[in-house]
Amino acid sequence: MSSLFSKDSWSEILEALSSNGFRTVLTAFGVLWGIFILVILLAAGTGLENGVKKGFSGMATNSMFMWSQTASKPYKGLPQGRRYNFKISDVEALKTQIPNLKYVSPRNQLGGFGGANNVVRGLNTGAFNVYGDYPEYIEQQPMDITSGRFINYSDIEQKRKIAIIGASVKDELFDKNEDPIGEYIKINGVNFMIVGTYRKNSNDRGDVEEAQKEIYVPFTAFSQAFNRGDNVGWMAITAVDEASISELKEEVFKVMKSRHTIHPEDDRAIGHFDLYEQFSKINGLFIALNAIAYFVGILILLSGVIGISNIMLIVVKERTKEIGIRRALGATPWGIRSQILLESIFLTIISGMTGIVLATGVLALVNMLLENNTSPDTMFANPSVNLFVVGVALTILIISGLLAGLIPAQNAIKVKPVDALRTE
Repeated sequence: MSSLFSKDSWSEILEALSSNGFRTVLTAFGVLWGIFILVILLAAGTGLENGVKKGFSGMATNSMFMWSQTASKPYKGLPQGRRYNFKISDVEALKTQIPNLKYVSPRNQLGGFGGANNVVRGLNTGAFNVYGDYPEYIEQQPMDITSGRFINYSDIEQKRKIAIIGASVKDELFDKNEDPIGEYIKINGVNFMIVGTYRKNSNDRGDVEEAQKEIYVPFTAFSQAFNRGDNVGWMAITAVDEASISELKEEVFKVMKSRHTIHPEDDRAIGHFDLYEQFSKINGLFIALNAIAYFVGILILLSGVIGISNIMLIVVKERTKEIGIRRALGATPWGIRSQILLESIFLTIISGMTGIVLATGVLALVNMLLENNTSPDTMFANPSVNLFVVGVALTILIISGLLAGLIPAQNAIKVKPVDALRTE
């Protein structure tokens, strides 16, 4: 075994591979290209995954949103087509009856996309989404408080008319260097004092600017100011980490149907959006993309390995006389076989590692370009591969080298010394 790693062995390998350098380079290119494509595909999948998941950054993904719709079935004397509203008392009922719920945040809303101007500050007006919320909502939605504070329970209990405004609201209603904290805005004619400003990260729709055009006020002050009574427009519900909201939502629906006299089989009476379910689908998609990347990369790599195997067969044929002389001088079949295998593995690993280095260079360049493009709604971020992927690539290379050299090595030891010496 030690002879395999001797200076003479390596000199022989280098001489054999360099005797026809152009052919060796062309052969090695197949493996280089295969491993290059494999790494780039996996990195691209990671970059796309990072970009998409950036939209969920900070968001409680184990959540769902729920709202009331029209009853589609008659029940207990109540007619089909009946409209109803969630109530604030439903929140405590859900928390009590389903202990695996972490947050149950009731919400009300004014305005909407394309709505009329509903906010006034001096001579400036604007149309914004206004939400009545509880303090927990900031734990469910990614939001950076850039100045001041968010809603607290003192605001809820005292029904304080305070507001937290988005960056775009500030830009439209205030001068560039003006501090909005402590100033007042009128929402549908009602004065609210600004106590905080926020900026949101990219959301799932990538509509970053629209996400900054929102105003948050205490739920109780909202209900009082805009005559909502104890009605709740919709709820943001988050399960504890140990439970899945997708598994709990049927319990949630059961409680709500019971409280509002809805038929147990009426699936249209409650609308919902399961964020955890969508997040799980995205995870499944990227697992599939990685599998495809491995499949395509390994197929391309296999074509390169076949090329190396063919060239090694030609090399063995060209060295028939040399092999015969070595056999006549006492070289063992294992010595001949190991020499051919070592040449094949060496060529495969060198070409493969060159492919990995080139792919790393391309990824470094792409990351540098992405860093210069700081757009928050870019759906591609930090394409990279981890050490595990590099380890897998090296394992594939070693196995590929063995496979590429196996048939040529077997052919080499079948050469009889007498026949080899007669070969011209």
